Amino acid sequence: MEFASQGPWLSNDGPESDVVMSCRVRLARNVAGFPFVVRASDAQRRELVQLARQVVLESNLSKEMIWVDLAEATARDRQLLVERHLISRHLAEADIPRAVAVSNDETLSIMINEEDHLRMQLIAPGLRLDDLVQRIDAVDEALEAKVDYAFSPRWGYLTACPTNLGTGIRLSVMMHLPALKLSNEIERVRRAAKDLHLAVRGYYGEGSESAGDFYQISNQVTLGRSEQEILQEFLERILPQIIEYEHQARRMLVERNATLLDDRVHRSLAVLRNARLLGAEEAMKLLSRVRLGVHLRRVDGVDIDLINRLLLQIQPAHLQLHVGADLAADRLREVRATVVRKALA
Repeated sequence: MEFASQGPWLSNDGPESDVVMSCRVRLARNVAGFPFVVRASDAQRRELVQLARQVVLESNLSKEMIWVDLAEATARDRQLLVERHLISRHLAEADIPRAVAVSNDETLSIMINEEDHLRMQLIAPGLRLDDLVQRIDAVDEALEAKVDYAFSPRWGYLTACPTNLGTGIRLSVMMHLPALKLSNEIERVRRAAKDLHLAVRGYYGEGSESAGDFYQISNQVTLGRSEQEILQEFLERILPQIIEYEHQARRMLVERNATLLDDRVHRSLAVLRNARLLGAEEAMKLLSRVRLGVHLRRVDGVDIDLINRLLLQIQPAHLQLHVGADLAADRLREVRATVVRKALA
């Protein structure tokens, strides 16, 4: 599978892009007449893959949809899809018949036989959830015209996990919160999220840790609430509050000790420009601090789009794609440092 030079969510032209790196809308759906994935036989899962392929490719969802049979894909291609946030780590690592359909521009992906039969998602840079909700509804309608969903008049769309019952919608945003982390205020966000019934996850979603001060924040409950109610709460209450927390923390860093902030930013940039070995976690942390410095105008001559691209290009599978070979851990650190050093020269 060929990939564009960067994921569509890496552009810095979206609303609130200094804090909201990207946003995603996902729908969970199951096909009537089939058991949930975890209860289905491999024969039924293969039947679902074939049915989904026919339905997706006939639905005119995009100018071009790329079909990837994940059971036949290489480990590197599966990891590339994870790093580009087109499939989950759970789907990449599973050992069952499964697949994904990806639009040519990589904004739309439809996972088959993840936790549910179908998990469709749209992703965009910045804060554009309202637009994505409208677009995902059109995708949903196109698929539902060709296949019957498992639906209950009482419970709504039936899903493998009870938290997805009802609308089956999951709204999530990838937020860059370095100032809250530096000021030891990140727990403030976790407490607020718990009170608001939100999930706070790492860079690659469920089961992953935060990397580079990036956090995925999403709704946990869909039952008993409409898509518009969930969306309205996100846009009018939840996200403005977290964005303001981060902006307050950034102002405090500048006002209380600008020299310390500048030292952290410029020291990070110096390491990135000169290191000969870089681990993924270290590189993400350093790039995060430089990204903060660029947005606060504490550093000149660094392109924010370049920093965003490097966050993807330093990931293991992308480095292996870059050199055209599988690499040992030490060699990965060396190649990563070389890629970053040349980019920031």
